[in-house]
Amino acid sequence: MAKAKSVFFCQNCGFESAKWMGQCPACKEWNSFAEEPRTIIKKSNSGGAPHESAQPRTLSQIQISETARGTTGMAELDRVLGGGIVQGSLVLVGGDPGIGKSTLLLQMCRNISQTGRSVLYISGEESLQQIRMRAQRMGVFTDQLKVLCETNLEDIRETITREQPQVVIIDSIQTMYNENVTSAPGSVSQVRESTGVLMQIAKGMNISIFIVGHVTKEGVVAGPRVLEHMVDTVLYFEGDRYASYRVLRAVKNRFGSTNEIGVFEMQESGLAEVANPSEYMLAGKPEGASGSVVACTMEGTRPVLLEVQALVCRSNLAFPRRTAAGTDLNRVNLLMAVLEKRAGLALSSCDAYVNIAGGIRMNEPALDLGIVLALASSMKDQPVDEKTIAFGEVGLSGEVRSVSMPEQRVREAKKLGFSTVILPEVCKKQAARVDGIRLRGVRNVREAIGTILQG
Repeated sequence: MAKAKSVFFCQNCGFESAKWMGQCPACKEWNSFAEEPRTIIKKSNSGGAPHESAQPRTLSQIQISETARGTTGMAELDRVLGGGIVQGSLVLVGGDPGIGKSTLLLQMCRNISQTGRSVLYISGEESLQQIRMRAQRMGVFTDQLKVLCETNLEDIRETITREQPQVVIIDSIQTMYNENVTSAPGSVSQVRESTGVLMQIAKGMNISIFIVGHVTKEGVVAGPRVLEHMVDTVLYFEGDRYASYRVLRAVKNRFGSTNEIGVFEMQESGLAEVANPSEYMLAGKPEGASGSVVACTMEGTRPVLLEVQALVCRSNLAFPRRTAAGTDLNRVNLLMAVLEKRAGLALSSCDAYVNIAGGIRMNEPALDLGIVLALASSMKDQPVDEKTIAFGEVGLSGEVRSVSMPEQRVREAKKLGFSTVILPEVCKKQAARVDGIRLRGVRNVREAIGTILQG
């Protein structure tokens, strides 16, 4: 006989409590507890064969096999996944509504099915006709792709057991429900238990499962935080839904790097891969304008050139206005303080606006020197040479510190036609292996500013 009772869950981290609390003791979030019914099923004490528990083994007794990763047919997606799809992996894909999560996965299903692998697309939000309409603009689909509209996890488990697909798509986890949990679909307990069932299917049947997750207004996947801990990989699809470019970023990956990004462009026929993000990031760069500097950042193994824009003007306010788009505002304020103290620029009475063109958010320390030069260029109203790029980390003493992989950054600059690179002095020797480009090493921000003012 099942005994029902009510428990309280923190909607932010999934902490469980027998009573309501104003502040969650785990994540310190206020007013995040929600009451949900919980069913506890008592175990039967009837006679029967005893359950055989798993026996621990030593590492030398465990046999491993090197399984090749399955390609998705999309080089950008393979890069973010760490080289392709790992068998038995559980991948969570999150993003804002309308950003293109379902389009990306359906396009991936099309590519996988064309290689002869079986794919099962399970949707709890769209009808079969709606999926067919969306698929028509992507091209031809083979019979290796099967579509199912279902939200009951027990029926889904039976279908997967019967069909034995190699890849399964769940769209979305918030619509799935487990009959053993009495709360409504999308609740904390339902999302957690549903993900647990899917994890058992993925590991037990060696099937790769992709889960689509809705996000909250704060931009994180809705449901308990433990959801991201349960899965193997967490991917976030970012970008302005009204712009054409999208960025796929891995924030957790047990099978690869978490620094890789994939860039896509939304077109009428679906998502098109952007093989060279630097080229589109620099498209439309103004000529001869002050406050515009090209910087180089590294996303995993990929160098990305981007335009840093700054606008500095005298303020009429008691507290000058500071804004930053595409980078950390606190970092911008820190760099402005360094410029005032170490380079003698009077920025305390000025409004400052910093923008990373292209809609991509970057926080790598190598972006510091680009921001510093853009601020100084706008303050002095002197443009920086269009064929010059800069990268380097700036410390509180005004020193320009070394960054990783300077040689790869310089090679990317040379490939895109730049003639001069401003970089930390300590990185100059390593970057000197690249011929045909001028290197100007700087030790501090005063030297760097003097470099651009002198041309």
